[in-house]
Amino acid sequence: MNVLKVSRWTIAAFILPCLIVYVGLVFVPILVSLYSGLLDWNGIGQSTFVGLDNYVKMFTNDPVFWPSLRRTFTLAGFSMLVQVPIALLVAILITRFVRRPNFLVSSYFLPVILSVAIIGQLWKTVYNPASMGGMINQILTSVGLESWTHSWLTEPKIAIYAIILVSLWQYLGYHILIQFTGIQNIPGEIYEAAKIDGADGFKADRYITLPMVLPILKISIVLSFIGSLQSFDLIMVMTGGGPAHATEVLASHMYNMSFLTMQYGYGSSIANVLITVCLIATILINLLFTRLEKRYT
Repeated sequence: MNVLKVSRWTIAAFILPCLIVYVGLVFVPILVSLYSGLLDWNGIGQSTFVGLDNYVKMFTNDPVFWPSLRRTFTLAGFSMLVQVPIALLVAILITRFVRRPNFLVSSYFLPVILSVAIIGQLWKTVYNPASMGGMINQILTSVGLESWTHSWLTEPKIAIYAIILVSLWQYLGYHILIQFTGIQNIPGEIYEAAKIDGADGFKADRYITLPMVLPILKISIVLSFIGSLQSFDLIMVMTGGGPAHATEVLASHMYNMSFLTMQYGYGSSIANVLITVCLIATILINLLFTRLEKRYT
């Protein structure tokens, strides 16, 4: 059998263009952001080097930063601890009880491909007061639970959880597809052998499905966490960060500082914190799943 021998220079010639584009679109902006975070700059005029003053201001004198960071982690927590486990359960149930599951999985995936503007406007209508046709409030009123009705997107203590619910609904199908694909790749012979040994149903899922989809589950967890930290578009469509910054997260706070108040240097420092949190979280999640995989292998 002939083996095609390619020189290292030929490989480099094919890789180099993609590598240049990748570095230019990923690493160069990060380096620029790191430098911009050390400046007092409006993004247009003359800049002034202020060192770590932006970070000192962020951690000690920004009334929006810490609440927005807390809401960001709240969204990430719901995504990892609620959305991903539900997606795994649904994927298991579809695999077990649905003969032709592709259509059902595609149906769950439909909200992922819809425009965020459409989803935001749709759910704003759902959350409207009953007098304006809001479905949730109308249902609660019709069953005698009028005291449970709220102005879901204008009450500061409730608005962020209303948006979290929409985010979980929107991306549930994305994680169902990932988990379903992972389960489908598990050889059926393993389940047949386990059934002979008395491991069937959810017992087989506990000792076979869950350990074997851990690498796929790790991907879902990482993507859900990073996606939650980058949440911006849905919040801007539904509330714009209001009322009174009650739905502000790090990404929207960064946008407001950079482009609405023209504090580009300060916005860059918020972006740097966001990148750092993403990096640290990804490393910790990988370490956790590495230990879990060693435990089950």
